[in-house]
Amino acid sequence: MNDKTRQAQAVRPDSSLGTRERIVRTTSRLMQRQGYEGTAIKQISREAGVALSSVYHFFPSGKQELAVEAVRHADQEFAGILREALAGEDDPADAMIACTRILATHLRDSDWLDGCPITATALETAGRVPEIQQAVTRSFEHWRGLVTEHLRHTGIAENDVLDLAHTVINTLEGAELAAQVSRSDKPLEIAGRHLARLINTYR
Repeated sequence: MNDKTRQAQAVRPDSSLGTRERIVRTTSRLMQRQGYEGTAIKQISREAGVALSSVYHFFPSGKQELAVEAVRHADQEFAGILREALAGEDDPADAMIACTRILATHLRDSDWLDGCPITATALETAGRVPEIQQAVTRSFEHWRGLVTEHLRHTGIAENDVLDLAHTVINTLEGAELAAQVSRSDKPLEIAGRHLARLINTYR
């Protein structure tokens, strides 16, 4: 089995899901790995195991409409990882380390294929496809909001909380990309340690 076949098989979602959900999840994973431009409607239908007509039935406006929904799905997927890490640790510094460990585990389990679910799409569509760019912007806002809410319970000043939330998400994004490129946990491990130290300086 070649690499392309393995990657294609890994994209296919649970067959027990409804047709629309399979289409969205397949699109989200393909865009995560290939970007928006590199993902074709025909490939989506093939990997989702549905007829091309079914894709257009649920998304009559085509690929752009589907991409926006796929970004929303990716938003919820990454938010779930953040919630898991933040809920598992009362101390926000420990939560940063936990989060980077969880991200590293997800990367290793995907053989370093599945980094941030929206990075490739965000870079390709910025300034060119407003609807997708807006969906991406809302995703980052959502993730920062989750971190903000967690930090608000620590007694850190509100202005600092907002700045820290930006820094946390920016750092996680960069560290995840570096880990994916290097096929190593180290960038995420370092990011987790330093985010923990940073948060502790504000308390």
